[in-house]
Amino acid sequence: MSRVSAKPSWLKVKMPGSERYHSIRKRARQLRLATVCEEARCPNIGECWAGGTATFMVMGDTCTRGCRFCAVKTRRNGVPLDAEEPRNVAEAIAEMQLDYVVLTSVDRDDLDDGGAGHFAACIRETRIASPKTMVEVLIPDFRGHMGQLWTVVEAQPEVIAHNVETVRRLSPSVRDPRANYDQSLQVIKHIKTIDPSRYSKSAIMVGLGETPEEVLECMRDLREVDCDFLTIGQYLQPTGRHLKVQEFIHPDVFEMYRVEGEKMGFKYVASSPLVRSSYKAGEFFIREFLERQKAAAGA
Repeated sequence: MSRVSAKPSWLKVKMPGSERYHSIRKRARQLRLATVCEEARCPNIGECWAGGTATFMVMGDTCTRGCRFCAVKTRRNGVPLDAEEPRNVAEAIAEMQLDYVVLTSVDRDDLDDGGAGHFAACIRETRIASPKTMVEVLIPDFRGHMGQLWTVVEAQPEVIAHNVETVRRLSPSVRDPRANYDQSLQVIKHIKTIDPSRYSKSAIMVGLGETPEEVLECMRDLREVDCDFLTIGQYLQPTGRHLKVQEFIHPDVFEMYRVEGEKMGFKYVASSPLVRSSYKAGEFFIREFLERQKAAAGA
């Protein structure tokens, strides 16, 4: 398959510029908070921030892994944890009046618990400061240590996400060697083993050289471990040092993935070129879905 360079028209987005976008950006700077929206150069940052959704990256902006698709900087050891960060994140969420927040992190293989305790502290502080805000966490694999996953699940975020990122065949060449496809599936599976009431989520990038059948196979693998929500988006090369885009997938193919995913039983599939694992349109649906579920349970 030949490599491509020019982006098609469906990948063009407007530069962010809303008042709420600038307000969130300014406050994040003041509180020394990292947002994955900026670190990962997400094309939807303007839409999401203007619409009341943001993704905060805790435990610093330096990852201990080196996946070949990711723009986040890497080093053997991450920065020291900031004991005030859980409170600062919660304060920012409350001030920004966010409806739905995603808390994610770099991989912290240098920490004894992989950062699970810090995740849990961020969730608890957010509950105190902004009880109406729904919390999703996008977590690392904790190197397969399910006790660390237990710590996060017990803090009871509404949604727990962990990304498989790509299809089985490409996983070794796309992700850091310490991550692997089956280990990621086990993380998603064990979320429901620990707490059947938690909702799980994952994400797939396309355009890395996979075939449609491989994507469908990956989707079936995720359903077999009871994954509830799925996002599928176009991989975009962040810098010249990262993996090159092999193909810009047409929107019609993304729509096919959405339809097939719903047939497989996913509660929601967000699938389009600009979709990312944290994405306002998907999170709006998930928030509405969770509110309906809570209302039905209380009826």
